[in-house]
Amino acid sequence: MASRTEPGLSAAHWTLPAVRSGRILSIDAMRALTVLVMVMVNEWSAVAGLPQWMGHMPADVDAMTFVDAVLPSFLFIVGMSIPFALQQRFKAGDSGWQVQGHVLLRAAGLVLIGFFMVNGGGGFHAPSMVLPVELWNLLCYAAAFLLWGSLTGGANLALPWRVGGLLLFAALAWMYRGGADGQGGMTPQWWGILGLIGWAYLIACLAYQAVRGHKLGLLACIAACTAYFVALRLPGVAASPALSGFFSADGHFVHASIALCGALTSMIFFDESQSLSRRRRFAWALGLALLLALAAAALRPEFKISKIYATPSWALYSAAASVLIFAMLYQWMDVMGRPLLTALLAPVAANPLLAYLLPFVIGLLMQLFAWQWPLMLRSGGIGILFGAAYSVLISLLVKQLASRGVRLSI
Repeated sequence: MASRTEPGLSAAHWTLPAVRSGRILSIDAMRALTVLVMVMVNEWSAVAGLPQWMGHMPADVDAMTFVDAVLPSFLFIVGMSIPFALQQRFKAGDSGWQVQGHVLLRAAGLVLIGFFMVNGGGGFHAPSMVLPVELWNLLCYAAAFLLWGSLTGGANLALPWRVGGLLLFAALAWMYRGGADGQGGMTPQWWGILGLIGWAYLIACLAYQAVRGHKLGLLACIAACTAYFVALRLPGVAASPALSGFFSADGHFVHASIALCGALTSMIFFDESQSLSRRRRFAWALGLALLLALAAAALRPEFKISKIYATPSWALYSAAASVLIFAMLYQWMDVMGRPLLTALLAPVAANPLLAYLLPFVIGLLMQLFAWQWPLMLRSGGIGILFGAAYSVLISLLVKQLASRGVRLSI
């Protein structure tokens, strides 16, 4: 029987530092909390009369709110998971090429869903659409479930269903009508949240493996991603169509820098190739947070804080905050052994994609049948409380679906 590893890119040659095995409660908790906060702030976006600190800051304002740090928090936790996911793949006997294929397919899946979501949210010409846009969007989620869903809690749906999912995506792309006159097709636009996460995940995975997970190498990759953003703003680069095109993925590299900060944080806390005391690991984490904040402050005069423009000052400040938040969760949950709403967070931690997409599906069904939330839930303090309660309801719904074997995972 042929070996599953291949010369030159086998698990033996593709050496990565060993990280702690088993689930880590604080990583799960941070993932779940981030998704639930995403759900909450998305609900808040429809609430009238919110104070400014509970919404996104305008693109040209040199400031950020906690809402602007939600996407970075998810990018950070995606990066934290990279060392564990890659280790698990190699331990299972996958060759280097197989691991790269898995990384590429996972990134492509996120980009694909994000691509369809962003086109379903804008850029379409409603009078020319073959289907009502609400139904078109719902079928996009149905296609995603056919490709990556499960009704047994285990393996994905059988191959014919997955082929059907691909064909449904292709049919939906053919039916799409975009542009001012309905003559255009689908366009990347800004890729959507999941698309941005997919690109950042791909870049961060490749960078992590390129430096073999070494901490200084990861720090250098973070600096390189920041330098990539800066390069596009240099006069010589901006004046050259070839160079400006090469550096045009600046936002993706900034997002990847946040994911790499997460990977570096995992290596600080969970790298088993070095025997360090817990106190030392916390000290390194605090040092990383301080370094990121100082780098953000140094860049801020030239590159203002902006989530919309994905500036490095925004990214590094957000990553610094994520390091500190994770360190506190780790101390509370894993070191002190104190659970944090595990019954509420565990289902979301295990099914983050399902939890993230469910509110969109519910919203589309409400639009399709012309249902609306009562007006009192869309204004003032009651609207704020409803947004928080809605995220809890989504968590409970995910728990019920998961208990019945429903899963969605790329």
